[in-house]
Amino acid sequence: MSKGNSIKNTKTVFVAVTNDFSTDYRVQKTCSYLIEKGFEVFVYGRVLPGTFEINKPYKIYHKKHWFNNNVWFYAEYNIRLFFFLLFKKYDFVLSNDLDTLPACFFASKLRKTDLIYDSHELFSEGPELQGRRFVQGFWRGLENYFLPKIKNSFTVSQSIVDFYHKKYNNSMGVVRNLPFANQETVFEEVDFPTQNKVILYQGVLNPGRGIKPMIEALTFLEGVDLVIIGYGKVEEELKTFVKVKKMTNRVHFLGRVERGKLPNYTKKATLGMVLEEPLGKSFEYSLPNKLFDYIHAELPIIAGSLPEIKQVICNFGVGVLVKDYDPKNIALTIKYLLRNNDLINQIKSNQKIAKEELCWEKEQKQLDNFFIN
Repeated sequence: MSKGNSIKNTKTVFVAVTNDFSTDYRVQKTCSYLIEKGFEVFVYGRVLPGTFEINKPYKIYHKKHWFNNNVWFYAEYNIRLFFFLLFKKYDFVLSNDLDTLPACFFASKLRKTDLIYDSHELFSEGPELQGRRFVQGFWRGLENYFLPKIKNSFTVSQSIVDFYHKKYNNSMGVVRNLPFANQETVFEEVDFPTQNKVILYQGVLNPGRGIKPMIEALTFLEGVDLVIIGYGKVEEELKTFVKVKKMTNRVHFLGRVERGKLPNYTKKATLGMVLEEPLGKSFEYSLPNKLFDYIHAELPIIAGSLPEIKQVICNFGVGVLVKDYDPKNIALTIKYLLRNNDLINQIKSNQKIAKEELCWEKEQKQLDNFFIN
């Protein structure tokens, strides 16, 4: 009997996340892995205005909170989570990101439960914390207290591992947020609201995603539009920016698209953009989901030169890098790629190979080091 089968229906994993679990693809994939390995899984998340019900083979606790932002939310969430965990017994507690860690850490100590920490980003160095000394100091203080004490942890890129290891000597693992090679897609016919070639941005609309420079780059391009799929903090700001720049006929906001339907749009685009800006170490060391989504859709990529992104682009030959974030230089890179059919064909050919390597089916094996071995 295999090790995975021997634990079937005997061990439990509690998964804590502060965001909307219905749209958290990384946590959903981790839960799928755990179910495949025979664990019983319980997920604790929160209800937001856009939360939708999803059917999964595990228990999901969707909790409404009095507060949904700032310090009051984090305080309420961790207090409620701590008492929830205090009166239940699990074999593992999986804490996703620093904002779930206080409750998970102290409850796991009291209940003598194995704690595993998944850092989805370099939390204390996020772009939204830059210039906010007190708030950033608070999150850095939490990292300073907790991370040296955690024995089992992993994160999304080697650069973040190196950063934390240098600071805390804590030897985290790497589990990249890769798509399934055979991901479930709800097929439907879709169209973009333009006849021009399409540069696609898909993902969260937060600061530092390179969307404004891309919008301005359109002024130097002909026959090319930008399509934006997603929602987030700067959505209204971006829409206002588009109006100010008089680009409403060139920039198209499609809003939120269900994960299962998203590949229908991705495959119809001309190019995909991954222009994350180095606004803090978290972005500098990031590996955005959309980078791999574009590879799996065989969509040539325009990317910035941040180290982890650059490594994937260059090692697998799946796109081209912009010189910098100047709109003129972004436009020049796009023109160069669109005029070079041989290069586009080579990129697509490389992506066919790359997506066989860069897939969750292979990457999830790294989780054995934390839950099985």
